[in-house]
Amino acid sequence: MRGSFRQWLHILMYVVCVVTTESFYADITYVQSAVPKGAVCLDGSPPAYHFDRGFGAGINNWLIQLEGGGWCNNVTTCLARKTNRLGSSKQMVKQLAFSGILSNKATFNPDFYNWNRIKVRYCDGSSFTGDVAAVNPTTKLYFRGARVFVAVIEDLLAKGMKSAKNAILSGCSAGGLAAIHHCDNFKNLLPIGAKVKCLSDAGYFINSKDVSGAQHIEAFYNDVVTTHESAKHLAPSCTSKMKPSLCFFPEYAAKEIRTPLFIVNGAYDSWQIHMDCGTTARPTYLNAPLLSSK
Repeated sequence: MRGSFRQWLHILMYVVCVVTTESFYADITYVQSAVPKGAVCLDGSPPAYHFDRGFGAGINNWLIQLEGGGWCNNVTTCLARKTNRLGSSKQMVKQLAFSGILSNKATFNPDFYNWNRIKVRYCDGSSFTGDVAAVNPTTKLYFRGARVFVAVIEDLLAKGMKSAKNAILSGCSAGGLAAIHHCDNFKNLLPIGAKVKCLSDAGYFINSKDVSGAQHIEAFYNDVVTTHESAKHLAPSCTSKMKPSLCFFPEYAAKEIRTPLFIVNGAYDSWQIHMDCGTTARPTYLNAPLLSSK
């Protein structure tokens, strides 16, 4: 028993050392210019991102990573996010650890270490697809994810991305889904001639029945699309053929994308297992409810 404990302790210490060596902290940037455009988080605060500039041969190459964090599908679940980082930039940390694909060390990130690397924070609850013009005077909720995406990209274009030679839009989980939905839009916002690709990591959520035979995730996504009025920012080539809520699913939307798209997805995604199999254990995001409590 003691030997096993020592072995796990050594592994843990090794992992901590590797992560500490690999990562560094990038400061937060608030996109104040987005506020007059109504491109704001759920609570009305400005969108934000963390940015580490490229250098050397990578100075004109850009890697954007969209943060994940589930979705809010009604007023109740979206209100719960207003008091944490998933709904307010006021609650976000001022510095964020960059590691993995965001690392600036060739040893850990040989392909992108010298690129401009950006982590876009997630604070709208709709995978950057919402756009409701009116703001409820009681809840004071802003459903403006699509505007946030455009405002952030425009801010980065002004900071050098207008000269991009290569650009990748990536994301994880809900951010991975956003990378799919915004893939062609991202390419259209970049300069003509730039080589653009998209990468979705753990963002390919499938439409399937749960163990009781109910279309739980389809109903959940329908609520997301309805609450945030996301239909106008989903692929028209998809929404013209089926319900907009179905076009929120990658299996229907991805086939309409013309920009090169790479999909990375685990066979056993914990969130999808919960939704599709009806398990009792569910992941949480800072105690913000993921599911409707109807």
